Amino acid sequence: MALDCRISQGAGVSTEESPVEHENRWVLNLRGMSVTRISVDFRLVLALDSAWEVALEAPVNLSHGTTHANPSVLLNPESQDVEAALALFGAKVLSAVAEKSGTLRLVFDSGHHLTCSSDPSFEAWQVTGPRGWRFASLPGGDLAVWSGSGTSEF
Repeated sequence: MALDCRISQGAGVSTEESPVEHENRWVLNLRGMSVTRISVDFRLVLALDSAWEVALEAPVNLSHGTTHANPSVLLNPESQDVEAALALFGAKVLSAVAEKSGTLRLVFDSGHHLTCSSDPSFEAWQVTGPRGWRFASLPGGDLAVWSGSGTSEF
């Protein structure tokens, strides 16, 4: 089963600002960008404005509002069990953080929170953007970063 949803709209927030590194995380400059396409194969892929893409291969927790009121739903891209992710279509990113432990956290204006932890055996997720930016959760819980200058950091 392949699923591909798209919307067309103007570009989102400018990507002039590069992602920012902190002691234990990278803050990605995705704020204000809309989910313009959702596709599914063995991955769940969220295409955003300004040529950014979030590809999720490991199970993902998707929650809405507080955890007490609304427990999270486990999305499993490998088995294409990702129907709940359709709620993200058209949503705007409020926050995007790549933890150096390999966890990715996204918060959307719809009230949804998406969390993808690292996997012990394979790359759980990757985020790619313009000018050569790429973030990948490495097996076992590390983060690889390729900057716009082509250098990589681990």
